[in-house]
Amino acid sequence: MEDMDAIYRQHARTVYHFLLAQSHDPALSEDLTQETFYQAVRSIGSFNGSCKISVWLCQIAKHLLYQHLRKAGREVPEDLPEIPSSSAEESLLEKEGRMDLLRQIHSLSQDAREVMYLRAFGGLSFREIGDVCGRTEVWARVTFYRAKEHLREGGICDEP
Repeated sequence: MEDMDAIYRQHARTVYHFLLAQSHDPALSEDLTQETFYQAVRSIGSFNGSCKISVWLCQIAKHLLYQHLRKAGREVPEDLPEIPSSSAEESLLEKEGRMDLLRQIHSLSQDAREVMYLRAFGGLSFREIGDVCGRTEVWARVTFYRAKEHLREGGICDEP
């Protein structure tokens, strides 16, 4: 097993982006990323190598996020960090487009929403998504495809 410091350096960004895609709260994502690695250190003996370590860490992060949401009465922050652009007009259009996309994704079923977040914002493979969700790679692919088609029908996703 690799040194935990090396594991942290290699996977902290992935875990943080996974949590940020789910919560849209940078401070919460940072806190839960730290807690994820604390829990990983405590339970490293239970890691059996049946999946990638990044998948295992994202599973821990997912459980910690759900635990946090249950304690907080399932209130999910709506504010997204603003991405700077070259002009105020472009910034406004970009933010409106991003908000419209997030609204459309939010209208999807819980499974489709989670798959979209993990794939688009978390950068996970379909196999990893299947592992995180406790499903198969094929389920993740089909769910992503159907969600993308739903978004395309709504005029959000224009790629071929």
